Amino acid sequence: MNRLTETLANLKQQNKKALVAYLVAGDPDIQTTVDLMHLFVEAGVDAIEIGVPFTDPIAEGPIIQRAHDRALKNNISLKDIYSMVEIFRNKDSTTPLILMGYLNTFMFHKKIIEENKNSAIDSILVVDIPGELNLNDYGIKSSSINTISLISPTTKQDRIESIAKNSSGFVYYVTLRGVTGASNLDSNEISNNVNEIKKHASVPTLAGFGIKSASDASLLSKHSDGIIIGSSIVQMIEQNSVTKEFDRIRKYITEIKQAIS
Repeated sequence: MNRLTETLANLKQQNKKALVAYLVAGDPDIQTTVDLMHLFVEAGVDAIEIGVPFTDPIAEGPIIQRAHDRALKNNISLKDIYSMVEIFRNKDSTTPLILMGYLNTFMFHKKIIEENKNSAIDSILVVDIPGELNLNDYGIKSSSINTISLISPTTKQDRIESIAKNSSGFVYYVTLRGVTGASNLDSNEISNNVNEIKKHASVPTLAGFGIKSASDASLLSKHSDGIIIGSSIVQMIEQNSVTKEFDRIRKYITEIKQAIS
């Protein structure tokens, strides 16, 4: 069974919420990214979402856009990311890994994804394709990688059902009308939309975008099967990229984990 599918199923069986943490590969460098991935797991993260650097990350707010820019200055490619993941897998063979990126990158590196050496990557989220489609629809075939689809507050009713049924990893519910790092969570709207998604999805529904504090995490975890945190962590990485002292991130993740437990 795919690591992500198995992990989420085990958490559901134990009546626990999933915690997914995001970072951009190669920000500030490859080795630090590997170190941070291990730190994430030690602090309580259940799965890691790896941002694939892209020149025009349209779904991202300024914090993550800067991270993409920094990684691109290091000439980080998908091939480099797979090499990085191989290093991570030498010590951790169980934590699910998700690639989050844009279609052009995955199309260009089709062979790498289809090979998915040692089934190192468990899932891919392609930001800029319709939620009803997946990589297979673009000619990228991999039996070991599942697909995560996005649903937002503005997704129309007739599309929610088809997108929810299409997702084979989890449904990523975007809690806000905007880009990553925005704020102002609407509890009632989130509850109603997640409940509607769950009517049609055979996989868990996780919520992301706009989560900044333990209280935000606690709120969203009450309505969803888990949460995804990105911008807050990426900002801390940026602030400590020179000293590479990331205890603050460890403490933050631990607090979030406790808040959703």
